[in-house]
Amino acid sequence: MSVTQQSVEPSGPSEAETGPAPSGRLGFVVFITAAAALGGFLFGYDSSVINGAVSGIQEKFGVGDGVTGLIVSSALLGSAVGAALAGRFADRYGRITVMKAGALLFAVSAIGSMLPFSAWDLAFWRVLGGAAIGIASVIAPTYIAEVAPTKYRGRLASFQQAAIVLGIAISQLVNWLLAD
Repeated sequence: MSVTQQSVEPSGPSEAETGPAPSGRLGFVVFITAAAALGGFLFGYDSSVINGAVSGIQEKFGVGDGVTGLIVSSALLGSAVGAALAGRFADRYGRITVMKAGALLFAVSAIGSMLPFSAWDLAFWRVLGGAAIGIASVIAPTYIAEVAPTKYRGRLASFQQAAIVLGIAISQLVNWLLAD
C-alpha cells in the first residue's frame, strides 16, 4: 500500500490505551495523587524553612558564616544521595514502600533537627532530611504518573509542583510569623 492509500487514524490515544472512562475512580486517583503530593509539600517546606533559622543557628552554636552555610546547604548533599538511590530502591522494594521510608526520614529528621546537641548534629539531621527530599522529588511524581489515567496525567502530576510551591510559601509564612 502506498503512502497516499493508507488510511488516516484518528489522533489521540484510544480508549484501550487510556483505560476505562474514569467515573468514581477519578476521585480515588485524585485522593491518591494528593497524598503522594504531600511529599512535594514536605520537599518545599523542608528545603526552605531553614532560611528562618540562620541567625538562631549562629547564636545557639556560636558558629560563623561558613559553618552556618554548610549546615544550611547540607540538605542538598542528602537530596542528591536520596534522588540517586530512590529509583533503584523503588524498583526493588516498590514505590509505596520507598515513599513510606521517605516519610519516616522526614519525621526522624524533623525531630532530630528540633533537638540538636551541636552544629554537626544539626548538619547530620539536615542531610537525613535532604535524603527524604531527594526521595520525594523522584518517587512522588513517578507514582502519581503511574496511578493517573492517561487523560488526566499531566494535570494530576502538576499537584506535585503546586505542593512544592505551597510548601515553600508556608515555610516562609512560618518564618515570618516566628520572626515577628
